[in-house]
Amino acid sequence: MDSGGFFLWRQKKIPKKKKKTQMFLCNCNSECFFPKIPLNLRRNPRPLPARITFSSPQSPSQSLDGGEVEPKPSDPPPKQISEQSSYEAKDSEGRDYLYALGQESQNMNISVGARSGVIDDLFVGKFLGKDSDIVFDYRQKATRSFEYLQGDYYIAPIFMVILFSHIVKNYIVQQLDVKVPLILGIWGGKGQGKTFQTELIFRAMGVEPVIMSAGELESERAGEPGKLIRERYRTASQVIQNQGKLSCLMINDIDAGLGIFGHTQRTVNNQIVVGTLMNLADNPTRVSVGQKWRESDVTHRVPIIVTGNDLSTLYAPLIRDGRMEKFYWQPVREDIINIVYRMFDKDGISKDEVESIVDTFPNQALDFYGALRSRAYDQSILQWVSDIGGHENLGEKLLKGRKSGKLPTFIPPKHTMEALLEAGHSLVEEQKLITNSRLSKEYMKNMDD
Repeated sequence: MDSGGFFLWRQKKIPKKKKKTQMFLCNCNSECFFPKIPLNLRRNPRPLPARITFSSPQSPSQSLDGGEVEPKPSDPPPKQISEQSSYEAKDSEGRDYLYALGQESQNMNISVGARSGVIDDLFVGKFLGKDSDIVFDYRQKATRSFEYLQGDYYIAPIFMVILFSHIVKNYIVQQLDVKVPLILGIWGGKGQGKTFQTELIFRAMGVEPVIMSAGELESERAGEPGKLIRERYRTASQVIQNQGKLSCLMINDIDAGLGIFGHTQRTVNNQIVVGTLMNLADNPTRVSVGQKWRESDVTHRVPIIVTGNDLSTLYAPLIRDGRMEKFYWQPVREDIINIVYRMFDKDGISKDEVESIVDTFPNQALDFYGALRSRAYDQSILQWVSDIGGHENLGEKLLKGRKSGKLPTFIPPKHTMEALLEAGHSLVEEQKLITNSRLSKEYMKNMDD
């Protein structure tokens, strides 16, 4: 561009086999981005002038002889699709508006909900041969079906009666002339199988619960955990309504998230979660997730089951009898023997030998016997690692072998009473070391100096 504001245009030569000249024409103002010439001009090209005026909006254009000429009115720029109304079914060229908008936007992936080129088929699922959408996948993963619980397990009769009656009473509450608490609090010592027994009963009854943990009862945003509880409650209600299956809301280790221990600091989320649970217990069919109340928005009553080690650490009005039914789970010797016997049934351990193991290690939680069985596998696992080539290339062989399915088969060991008792005594020694050592006091004893 020279000092007079003129721009020199030259023809760009195209390879001879096309025998055409690609030409550009600019006849608009300074905001032009040099669009290609229209189709009719390509078919009948006209000679380009030696110089073309590139005028500015502040001053009139100048001709080749120096005279002033009025600028020609330029055509308005084409209307972008994103500026059009989202209620238009077609764009200005007759194309589908939503699909064209997806092609225009750089941040929209139209193949997430459906395959590229397929519009409005967002809920077809994989059974019709299309990619399922995100909401479809979420609906499949919102509940737990416990398909992994394969085998024969022991369910304590008293546990079955309490949980079964609580679920049934909440589903037929309209036919009963009694006050039915919405929440069932199952509490007891650590490692006594509260959650596992509950899952076994869910599987036996065909219940697909929505499960939460204590880690979801706190958030960096105020009000999020309370809203999450209400959303999960409504999700369980939708399972009942849409899928025709029994469902409930289960919160594991609730005292770890809401309990008050010593000088534990409470947060606004603790208060909102407690208030949410109390409100659900008082109004189980009217649950809001933030929108305006609607008279027609009636939610199915969903029983709530919580587990914990010490319910006395919770807010007292939450655990009162009208809102929460309490069940203290402490397995008796018969329950422990039956549960452990089913645990060792595949290992060829008789019931008399199980009784001997339980009597050798009294006052132990049920998870102790599971850890005892796992400890007895250690020698067999070390031998298996040696058989596949040792620990030097263990990581590579484990990862590649797991993907290809070529890992050698692990053969479980044949348990003997001597090996099981030895493993049990080693676990007891570890428990004593933790109880008696208290190394934290040793670390902190000189901090006051």
